[in-house]
Amino acid sequence: MKQFDTVVIGFGKGGKTMAGALAGAGQKVALVEQSDQMFGGTCINVACIPTKSLEHAARLSAAQGGDFAAKAARYRAAIEEKRRLTAMLRQKNYDKAAGAGVSVIVGTASFVDAHTISVKLADGGEERLNADKVLINTGARPFVPPIEGLVESRFARVSEAMMELEELPRRLFIVGGGYIGLEFASYYLNFGSEVTIAQDGETFIPREDAEVAAKVLESLEARGAKVLRGVKVAGVRDETGHAVVTVLRDGAPDEYPAEAVLIATGRRPNVGGLNLEAAGVQLTPRGAVQVDETLRTTADNIWAMGDVVGGLQFTYISLDDSRIVKSQLMGDGTRTTENRGAVPYSVFLDPPLSRVGMTEDEAKKQGHAIKVARLPAAAIPKAQVLRQPTGFLKAIVDADTGLILGAHLFCAESHEMINLIKLAMDAKLPYTVLRDAIYTHPTMSEALNDLFAALS
Repeated sequence: MKQFDTVVIGFGKGGKTMAGALAGAGQKVALVEQSDQMFGGTCINVACIPTKSLEHAARLSAAQGGDFAAKAARYRAAIEEKRRLTAMLRQKNYDKAAGAGVSVIVGTASFVDAHTISVKLADGGEERLNADKVLINTGARPFVPPIEGLVESRFARVSEAMMELEELPRRLFIVGGGYIGLEFASYYLNFGSEVTIAQDGETFIPREDAEVAAKVLESLEARGAKVLRGVKVAGVRDETGHAVVTVLRDGAPDEYPAEAVLIATGRRPNVGGLNLEAAGVQLTPRGAVQVDETLRTTADNIWAMGDVVGGLQFTYISLDDSRIVKSQLMGDGTRTTENRGAVPYSVFLDPPLSRVGMTEDEAKKQGHAIKVARLPAAAIPKAQVLRQPTGFLKAIVDADTGLILGAHLFCAESHEMINLIKLAMDAKLPYTVLRDAIYTHPTMSEALNDLFAALS
């Protein structure tokens, strides 16, 4: 049995960051990852980075135009570039961990007890590791709903497999109207596919501000997307060269042929096979690892970070989780999930949708007297320069304090702009600071002058 100070299970953002920090502090650290194709974690290999590589290529392709054959050739090139990029980053992540003195072990980990971990190696062998502390960072996996014929269809893919599809589908059917599905819809629309999205709920992106969601829906439909709401996907069957998806609306069937079917029905914490019960680690009712505000599990010597704890599934949350765990293990213990501040996020549509804080309805329900600022993206000079006038900006401000309660930016470069608003919210600055700031010109950020001036 090999002895370590700390064993990290999973090579994700939080895990690799903590492994490097602990090794740098002189600890003997092992980092266990079940696949050498996942060094660096989900974000680098099958999520944030490869999808944004495809998003960038798709926008460039849309600008170039051409017939379907030309678009299909650019799509194949984009898939190859995505592979090159992820392979390069994967190697860099391995080199960084190994260079810091971390022992990287490829295999499948499971707990024997709270301090002992069995690792099944690819060659069929086994290693046993013993450690004072264990950090779980195993991420999440796609959820595949029990739809007749879906698993068996050779045309159906989860998002990871979709990014390996080398032939551009003329028709793409997306099961699920969540953020992953919408991002892929936007990419493939720009590449030239016909896209249909099916969701069971009537409300489009229900967690978003209703006014902003309506603008996003309008934009997608204007680009050619067909969005089916309040429907049930009842089955998938394969025919020659394509699948046929059966959709029920009020019990009445309709059929949609598609060369590719994307399963985008969410992700679940990846805890299968860890044998957490042996370590005394409990799960939440939704199947995530149960943690407190310091990310400690129900076992005193085990912490968990990232998607596996069932919170917001963003790589920067996993990174911030590592700061919280680092504060407990190496710092003053003051960092917790309760004091990380406002959490922004972006959905990389075209244009991107970014948000931080409350919607208008949420602010009202919490009893705030509010002021609401609105600005069409077409009014922003830089949006016109970029030839991206589509979009809408909205901000909610507390009428009594002037503090920003929330912002919703559906416009070009919103993924950069939203961070300014997060900073102002965390610093408890009134909206007038952003309204009266001096920004370079022409930029999208200077739109904050006009957006918040609407409240004066």
